[in-house]
Amino acid sequence: MRKVFRTLLNDVDVVFEQDPAARSRLEVIFTYSGVHAIWSHRLAHWLWKKKLYFLGRLLSQISRAITGIEIHPGAVIGQRLFIDHGMGVVIGETCEIGDNVTIYQGVTLGGTGKEKGKRHPTVKDGVLIASGAKVLGSFTIGENARIGAGSVVLKEVPPNSTVVGIPGRIVIQDGVKVENGLNHHMLPDPVSDKLKELEEEIKLLRKELEKRENSSRSY
Repeated sequence: MRKVFRTLLNDVDVVFEQDPAARSRLEVIFTYSGVHAIWSHRLAHWLWKKKLYFLGRLLSQISRAITGIEIHPGAVIGQRLFIDHGMGVVIGETCEIGDNVTIYQGVTLGGTGKEKGKRHPTVKDGVLIASGAKVLGSFTIGENARIGAGSVVLKEVPPNSTVVGIPGRIVIQDGVKVENGLNHHMLPDPVSDKLKELEEEIKLLRKELEKRENSSRSY
């Protein structure tokens, strides 16, 4: 019982470390949908392990209707998970989440098809997954990795890496200290970079075309 109480207390305390808007434990307990979803999941997961599958699924769907966060009762969640705002978060059945993980709104930890067995990602300790990111498939996101907002990750991410883009690609790996949060506005944007390259190529083509037109007029 003491272990259960400590787990529930950790779920509340991590909010104060991650969210400067949190003012009191009472406020977090009664108004934070991420905490409600995690607590509901812990009970639903207990029912699932007892092979009370229907009750586990029923509780998870009730929690989804109330919080907007869908966590399958089969998913394994560690200590001190922080779901910020949380609306639209989806966590699949065979997903495994370590300790001190942060997930923002609109994140999907899902599969890629109808395959059986382990089909959802394993998220190691200290990972941060930013708003709208999709992590799809049975692979591992290494310790302290950072997934940028809106990224689509389809393959394994090494520890201490930052991944951005569609499909996700590593832009920082090892040797760079990542502070407590992910600076979304400072992330590289591979799509924007590519558009700039195309714009430069179009400018060069226009200059070449103008040069040829001038040359033909001179004749």
